[in-house]
Amino acid sequence: MTDASTNSADTPPPPPPATINFEGKFGKNPLADASFGAMCRRLPAVLRHTARMAWAVDRTGVVLLLACQALTGVAAAVVLAFTAQAMTHILGNSTVSERLDAALPALVIVTAAAAVGRISSALSSYADGRITPLLTTEADIALVTAVCRVESSAYGEDGFADRQEAAEIGVTRTRLMVQDAQRYMSALIRMIAASGVIATLHPLMLPLLLLAVLPAGVGAVLSARVDYETHYLNVGDRNVRSMMRWWATYSRFGDEVRANGMTGYLTYWYRALSDRIDQRTLTAAPRMLRITLATNALGGIFLLGTWATLAWLAGTGRVALPVAATAVVAVQSTLAALSQFVIHGAALFHTSLYLADMRSFLDMASERAPQRGELTISERVDEIRLDEVAYQYPGKEEPAVAGVSLTLRRGEILAVVGENGSGKSTLAKLITGILLADKGRVLWDGTDLAHADPDAVWKRTALVPQNFACWPLRARENITLGQPRTYDDAPVWDVVDAVGMREAIEKLPQGLDTLLAKELWGGAELSGGQWQRLVCGRALYRQTPLLILDEPTSQMDARGEHAIFLEIKRIAAERMTIVVTHQLENTKLADRILVMDKGRVIEQGTYDELAAGGGLFAELVALAQDR
Repeated sequence: MTDASTNSADTPPPPPPATINFEGKFGKNPLADASFGAMCRRLPAVLRHTARMAWAVDRTGVVLLLACQALTGVAAAVVLAFTAQAMTHILGNSTVSERLDAALPALVIVTAAAAVGRISSALSSYADGRITPLLTTEADIALVTAVCRVESSAYGEDGFADRQEAAEIGVTRTRLMVQDAQRYMSALIRMIAASGVIATLHPLMLPLLLLAVLPAGVGAVLSARVDYETHYLNVGDRNVRSMMRWWATYSRFGDEVRANGMTGYLTYWYRALSDRIDQRTLTAAPRMLRITLATNALGGIFLLGTWATLAWLAGTGRVALPVAATAVVAVQSTLAALSQFVIHGAALFHTSLYLADMRSFLDMASERAPQRGELTISERVDEIRLDEVAYQYPGKEEPAVAGVSLTLRRGEILAVVGENGSGKSTLAKLITGILLADKGRVLWDGTDLAHADPDAVWKRTALVPQNFACWPLRARENITLGQPRTYDDAPVWDVVDAVGMREAIEKLPQGLDTLLAKELWGGAELSGGQWQRLVCGRALYRQTPLLILDEPTSQMDARGEHAIFLEIKRIAAERMTIVVTHQLENTKLADRILVMDKGRVIEQGTYDELAAGGGLFAELVALAQDR
């Protein structure tokens, strides 16, 4: 025998990662057809949006930031104006002591104004430090909340996952937004102040300075566009790589990775996908270099013309020597301010591209949040009825549920069986309102779920999903799901006993206070069967009129399974219970069994009736007994 990971001439090489091609309206770079002017016109809108967001989280910080920006601009103007006055005295024709005495008041003002400018700059940084963490937190919470609130069907829509990935990057860029905006506005104010001074010295100087800096601004914006284009091409691959990284490094799946010899392939796969991402980035590098070289060369030519013009004006006597000296200082100040203006303007524009992705996703998520109606559901539900209900997942050719009619009454246990892909779990989601029917109606005591408040529906629902979550929370919160009914733990221990978990919980280091996330928090871990018992405990704790269990005992031992079904039968009279299962022996507890095939109910009845009926159920029972 040879190792499964060994390659030879007789075995094919490992396959590379699949090519991720996103199409449709969300697969196109939104800046692909945007003009340079249109991109630049984004800046005022970005500044307004930044100001609104900052104002919402810290009004005091915003007022302080704006006041400091204005003070910085005034200080810069004062420095240049009194520098010109000081130069007039210093370069005069009197004695050195007389010139210094005459220039001293102006120099004192220059020093004081420079100090004020530095202090206001420090306070601006302080205000930025106040606003940015709050802003980033709000953006992060907004994204998490939006994803949690969208309709379940949105997850399967074209472009949802990659737009969410792009929005995640927008959240990380939020921390730069206030900083970029603050520096951009500071440079703008200083540039206006310096430009005002230099324009009074000679009207020819200002347009030359603008020409000297404009190419750098154009280059920065064009470079940002190339960078964003590369980012957009890599969104899908980064999304898939991130998911695979989590699966490959998650300790829960470590045994499968090692025992099946997947380590080599996962490393190869991860490197191949990373190389593909890097290749796109490297392909963009020459374009960035050409943009930078061309704009820097053009800017250098214009800057040389600016200094040559100043030398010509001074040499020909068109400006006096003190004015020329002041012009040198003003040119340096204006040039620095202009450079900062275009650099931070481009940075702000760059950041705005990612923030636009975030805002676009949040807007889309808001539209896809449940907007069904305000009808409420009573605490006691006596009947759930489905009338010709159909549902088809986005991108699928066949419906998952096709024309199902069903009535479920209080006190009844309904078992739903069928082969994989028959529509069992989808039917459960339609009954709970997690999915809304494309056709037909789901009625809870006559109230159509399409017009009911979804929170009112889910408040009266308890679900054990087939793919349940092992939350990194304390054992108590893993049962109550953060929704305790009382201030004491008696109801928690009641369901712990009902699912046979008392001994396991009591052995945990801190009992119900133990964190169930050993690999992350230094807490404790449960086995797969113990987790499934705990998840069943969650549903029992809720005490709702509808209880749905989707493969609730697939990982349990016989003792745990027996305890769960005893509890289901004990509490059945108080609610409607639906059990979705492949283990046909468990359906004997049901009052009625539904057999599904290709989204339709093809049989229903009691266990004995269906087992003797010669249909699909009888065939499945025979196959189970023939193992």
